[in-house]
Amino acid sequence: MPVIRSLLTAFSTYSRIPVPQVEWNEENRRYSLCFFPLVGLVIGLLLWGWMALCARLKISMFLQGAFAALLPLLITGGIHMDGYMDTLDALASWQPREKRLEILKDSHTGAFAVMGCAGYLLLSAAIYAEADTAAGVRLIGVFVLSRALSALALVRMKSARQNGMLKDLSKAAEKRTVPLSGCVYAAFCLVLWAVSGGWPAPACALASVLCYFYYQHMAYKHFGGVTGDLAGWFLQITELVLSAVIVIGGKWI
Repeated sequence: MPVIRSLLTAFSTYSRIPVPQVEWNEENRRYSLCFFPLVGLVIGLLLWGWMALCARLKISMFLQGAFAALLPLLITGGIHMDGYMDTLDALASWQPREKRLEILKDSHTGAFAVMGCAGYLLLSAAIYAEADTAAGVRLIGVFVLSRALSALALVRMKSARQNGMLKDLSKAAEKRTVPLSGCVYAAFCLVLWAVSGGWPAPACALASVLCYFYYQHMAYKHFGGVTGDLAGWFLQITELVLSAVIVIGGKWI
C-alpha cells in the first residue's frame, strides 16, 4: 500500500530506526512528510521514558541532561544537526547568496559549525538537566510539532534550488494532505500541553509561529528560499526554543 510505503520511507529517511526498505520513488514519497512527525513522537516518548527512569533511579542531573541531548542524534543519525551545522557555516561566511548555497553543499566542516554544534548540545543538555518527568511529557510535543512545521514549510515555502533532495520531496509531496496532517499534529500537541499544564499551549504556539516566520525571513533573505540543510537548521532551532519555553517556563509558573 502507498500509505504504508510512505510511512516506511519517512522512518528510513529521517531516522536510524530499523524498518523494511522500500524503493525511493515519487509514489512512495507522496505521503512521507505526513508521517515525518511520527519520528518525533518516538523521540519524545523515549526522552520521557529516560527522564522517568532518571527520577526513579535518582540519576544525576548532569547524566540526565547529557544523554537527553544526545538521544535525538542517536535516533535520527544527526541528519538535522548536519543541516544546522552547514547553515551556520554558510551564514558565518558573509558571502553572496550563490556562495552561501555552495557552502551548504560543501562536505567540509568549518569552525563556526563546530562551535555552533558544541554550543547547541551544551545548552540543550543544560535545559534537559533541569527537566522533571512532568516536563518530559510536555517535551513529546516539541519533537512532533517541530517536524510538522518543517513539513509544512517544505510545501509552502519556495525552494532555493531547482534540484536536490528537498526539491524531490516537495514535488512528490501531497500538497493538500501535508498541511492537513500538520493541523492534526498541532492539535495533538496543543491538547497534550493543555492537559499536562495548560500554560505551555499558548506559550509554545506563539514560540512556534515566531520560529516559523523567522525561518522564512532568514531563508529568503540569505539563500533565496529553503533547502534541506536550512530545514535541518529550522528543526533544531525550533526544538531548542520550545524545550527552553517548557522547561524554563515551568520553573516560573
